[in-house]
Amino acid sequence: MTDQPATEVTEQPEQAPRVFDERLTGLFATDVYATAIPLLALGGFGLGVRLWLPGAVMLALGFFVAAFFRNPNREIPGDERTVVSPADGRVVEAGPVELPDGTKAVRVGIFLSVFNVHINRAPLAGRVVGFDRSGDKYLAAFNPEARTRNVQTAMECETAHGERFTVVQITGLIARRIVCHPEVGEWLHRGVRYGLIRFGSRTDVILPASAEVRVEKGQKVRGGSSILATLPQPADASGATPSEGSESSEGTD
Repeated sequence: MTDQPATEVTEQPEQAPRVFDERLTGLFATDVYATAIPLLALGGFGLGVRLWLPGAVMLALGFFVAAFFRNPNREIPGDERTVVSPADGRVVEAGPVELPDGTKAVRVGIFLSVFNVHINRAPLAGRVVGFDRSGDKYLAAFNPEARTRNVQTAMECETAHGERFTVVQITGLIARRIVCHPEVGEWLHRGVRYGLIRFGSRTDVILPASAEVRVEKGQKVRGGSSILATLPQPADASGATPSEGSESSEGTD
């Protein structure tokens, strides 16, 4: 009888989550083809048949709508502990809050006017763990009650160090359509463009209570390039993120 070599049992590494495939990468969101292009075509036709006023109005409206769906590249500042703005707009809330379940947290709310870029970006890198869709109203986005009553999509994520954060896309008086591309289990790189809200809205970020806010109410911010807050360095800084690539998208508006 011969001795059989002992079988080495090794712990298999946890499978890395699949990385979210960024779709909003063009100069404009694809919605521009169904909204702005027809208006521009009608305007051009109107001018072509010498309907000067209707043609000019259609052209102006078409350019306005196209500008709404513009999608500028941004250079992402800081490191993995730096929370970047998920949207362009004006800060309407920034500070500690108590969530409905009694948890202490930090919330930063951003109002987007119809003149702002409406592409939403991930404020931190993390894995999507769930969605919560709620609300049944379409109040003006700057109305304080809009935060709880308007139709909205909350995407909860978890960082490589186990911290939970949530990005909330909230509709407004005119905004009636939320686009949110990620799926549960996907990993979002910090600053990645993951969705948008049509025509005026609000985007909130809910962070751990330990986050240090770096903005104040009334301040203007730009999605992906303005720093909203920072997270403290974790005790165990060995957390790894899948497929670490460049987080920056160089370019200007």
